[in-house]
Amino acid sequence: MKPLSLLLTVGIGTLFGACLPLEDRPIGNVNVPQPSKPVDLTRYLGKWYEQARYEASFQAGCEAVSAQYALKPDGAVSVINSCRQGSPSGAPKTAEASARVVEGSNGAKLKVTFFWPFGGDYWVLDRAQDYSWSIVGEPSGRYLWILTRSPAVTSKQYAALVRRAKSLGYNTALLRRTQQ
Repeated sequence: MKPLSLLLTVGIGTLFGACLPLEDRPIGNVNVPQPSKPVDLTRYLGKWYEQARYEASFQAGCEAVSAQYALKPDGAVSVINSCRQGSPSGAPKTAEASARVVEGSNGAKLKVTFFWPFGGDYWVLDRAQDYSWSIVGEPSGRYLWILTRSPAVTSKQYAALVRRAKSLGYNTALLRRTQQ
């Protein structure tokens, strides 16, 4: 019985530890803005490609990062995050989640749950009128993603997206460019 108790204690401790915010992560924006535009969920659904991010332990070594969003029958959003380990041709890695739009957020804020009962915030801080790009963050300022509908963007397009993130108050020196 004691080994089982120890295993449960260590397992639960590890689970909770993995879900706590990473307090030692640099804060890239101490005044995260509220999302600037409403988001039409039906237009936001589909595939997005990560162009840059603030590095996070759960994405360590990830390249060729993409996210696929689809509407579930119950109104929630299915999330499938994919990447390749080490390089765009590396071993595939996926994580599945479910998301729900936060009431009163004009569709721009979601709560994403990779495993119950722990959820994270996903804020579409800004987006293109045609939904060709989005800048996603969360309230702590420790995470930031620049997403596009196309896996490849020109250096001019990338620079414009980085400038937009900077105009939102983000320290763009913390951005890590994603290889696609």
